[in-house]
Parts: sequence; C-alpha cells; structure tokens
Amino acid sequence: MKGKVYLIDVTNRDGVQTSRILLPKLAKTMLNIYLDEMGIYQSEIGFPTLKHEINYINANLELLKLGAIKRIHLEGWCRAIPADVSLSFKNCPELRHLNISMSTSEIMIHGKFQGKKKFKDIIKSLVESVKTAKELGAKTLGVNAEDASRTELDRLIEFVLAGKEAGADRFRYCDTLGTDDPITIYERAKALSLATKFPIEMHCHNDLGMAEAVSIAGAQGVIETGADAYINTTLNGYGERCGNCDLVSTILALKFSQGLKDKLPLDEHVDLKKAWKVGRYAAYAFNIPIPINQPGIGSNAFAHESGIHADGALKDRRNYELYDPEDVGRGEPELAETGRMITTGEYGGIKGFRHVYDRLGIHFHDDNEARRVLELVQYANLHTQKPLTDDELKLIAMHPDQVQKIMTVNS
Repeated sequence: MKGKVYLIDVTNRDGVQTSRILLPKLAKTMLNIYLDEMGIYQSEIGFPTLKHEINYINANLELLKLGAIKRIHLEGWCRAIPADVSLSFKNCPELRHLNISMSTSEIMIHGKFQGKKKFKDIIKSLVESVKTAKELGAKTLGVNAEDASRTELDRLIEFVLAGKEAGADRFRYCDTLGTDDPITIYERAKALSLATKFPIEMHCHNDLGMAEAVSIAGAQGVIETGADAYINTTLNGYGERCGNCDLVSTILALKFSQGLKDKLPLDEHVDLKKAWKVGRYAAYAFNIPIPINQPGIGSNAFAHESGIHADGALKDRRNYELYDPEDVGRGEPELAETGRMITTGEYGGIKGFRHVYDRLGIHFHDDNEARRVLELVQYANLHTQKPLTDDELKLIAMHPDQVQKIMTVNS
C-alpha cells in the first residue's frame, strides 16, 4: 500500500525561534486557525514547559474543543527528558500530541554534554520519556533525532527502534544544520524506513538553500517503502539562521513538479487556495516582507516583463506559468479604503469600536455588552503592536475568554 505525505507546520515553534523577531500569542493563535483552514495535518504550537506559553497553549486547546479550530493536531515540543514531558502535561493537561527531541550525533553529544552523556544515556532518556508521555495521555508522539543528518545510520536505526518499541508513533529526521543533499537524504530515509517500518518526518533547514528539495527527497524515500511520510514546514520559510522548509513551496512542488506529482500523494485535506491568505498574514504578523520572488505568493510570481515572456504569456499563460494565481488564492482585485475611516485599537472609544464591529457583521445589544470586548481589543492592539486584522477582531468578539487567556501570563 502506498503511503501519503502529510504536512506538519512548525512556524509556531521553530519559526518563532528566528533571531531578532517576535510573534505575539494572538498571532500564533491566528496562524493555528489559518493552518487548520488550509487542511494542514498538525501545527507545532510551542513549548508547554515555558511559563509564557502555557496560557496560550491551553486557550488554543479550548478553541479546539469549541470548534474554532476544527481538525488540525495541536502539538507541543519538549526535550526527551522525563521531567520535561511530565511538566508539559502538568502545565497543559489537555495536550494530546507531542514531539520530544534529543541530540544523536557524536559531535553534538560531545559538544553539548561535554562528556556527561553517551549515546546509551540518550536512548535511556528517550525510552523513559516516551513511556511517560503515553502514560500521561499522549495520543500521538514523535521522537526527534536532532542532527540526524550527521548521525551514523546504525545509530539512527537504534534510536528509532527504541522509540517505536517504547510506544512512539513517528520519527523526526532533523537536518538541523541544513547539511544534507537530496540524494543522500533520499537514500538514508529509505534505508531507515525499510529497517524500522516506521513513519518518518523530514525536518530540514535551509543553510544550503535546499530545504524544500531535501525534505521532499527524504519523503520520497519513505513513500517508496510504503510508509507515510511527514514534512515539517514553516510559513514563508521562516526559521533559525537561513530558515526552514517553506510550506507553500513544498505544496507547489508536490502538486506541480513534473516528476513528483504522480509519485508522492499529498494529504487530500490540503487546500492550496489558502496560501495567499496565510502567507500574507504571516508576513504581517512577523513584520517580515514577502520576497518578490517567493514561489506562489511573491509579487513577481505571476509578473512578466521580458518581451518574449510577455508575448508568450498573453498567448497562452501555460507558456510561462506552471500554475495559476487562482491555485494559490490570488487573482481577485483588492479594494483599499481611501475615504473616511474609523478604526479601533489601544485608545479606541466605544462608539468607534461598535461602528467597526457593525461593519464586520457583529452587533452588540448595548454599550455595556460591548465594553469587555473593547477592553480586550485595546489590550490586543497593545499586545500585537499592530492594527488588528478583521479576523483577529472577530476572534476576540467570539471567544473573549480564550483570547483573554492567550494574552495573560501567569507568574
């Protein structure tokens, strides 16, 4: 039986670890909602061991129960240390999906642990952590080998089999330094899958500019063994150093690459038409402009100027366009308000606030009913340091209890 490719977006964990950027908890929540709408299998929502993440994670788990988030798995991340796993479930009792991570390469074990741990200690901690997570209610559990690309294959097989036997559900192959190439990772992922009969996640960084190619090549190796493959992505390729595997580029490759589209079946829930919406929001929330040449959503993705190209595209767009703007949710004209505008935010008053919500189709019976939401909107504007989007305003009005929790940190 042929496996499928599933997407696990790690923007809210790995993407936010990008140096010199910040992402408010409200924006992280909106990304989870948008990724859910896009049909992405799982979102790695953050760190349940960190105090400033606890309320945000628990509120998002509540939004899942309430139906505001419908299908996506909301997954936490922690070290493969039993105490961290226990703390994760203590802080977030409704957490059901978790990935746990430990370094496996000799260079990292020696360089990070300075002789205090050996590979056998890594395996012991992994097994205990897996068992702890399952006992505490983990429905799905991924085991991550940090720096898998610089780890000997035999050692990786031992790591995977130890996790599998203890009760884990997937293995994450981490190309932590972006050092792999498509051919090598294809061969290694295929060998790992054949040796372990276990689903494998590809988690690749972009230090050599090959994150998407490497991720897909690894997934192909897994799929060819009949197992399911998972690709870790981030929105607009955000991530540590040079970034991670870009979500939209990966979907485009799986759907439109001449050599891949019939070989690697993609999770049928994925809706590429949401790409423009979620990519633009991510750029706004992170305050990082989308490069003009970004696949699918860059401003030049469908722009033609060269005479030969323009002539060819006008005659038949397939001459110079592999896919259509509509495939990624583009092509509709956008209206910009140029006249009188009433906004609401940190210093907004009740009349302007109600006017804004009336335009969104949300109506309050009286000023008293509106005031609590107004206070949340004022604080949310301060929290995000940006004008609130229509979808953010709607979320605040529809789920004020959860939004209040998202923007609160317990000491």
